[in-house]
Amino acid sequence: MSDEKTMKLVTNLDRAAIEAMLREVGGDAAGAGLTDLAKMFIGIEGMPAAQIEQRVNNAMKWLVDKPQHMRIAATLDLIGMNLKNLK
Repeated sequence: MSDEKTMKLVTNLDRAAIEAMLREVGGDAAGAGLTDLAKMFIGIEGMPAAQIEQRVNNAMKWLVDKPQHMRIAATLDLIGMNLKNLK
């Protein structure tokens, strides 16, 4: 039996939920020793939507060749689907 968790697909996250998930991604990245990735999500609270979108996209590109961090990439994908909800 696998220890992997199934991620629930949610597409109605509001700004507060998106920011909370990005803080979690930053913490997970820091915990995994991915300091450059973690730094992308410092100070995102209240940041303009375009800047958050750019950071999420850059982070996903950065993780493309790092399958060992698939959980972080999957969380970023979920956040990416919700970026349209940033207001």
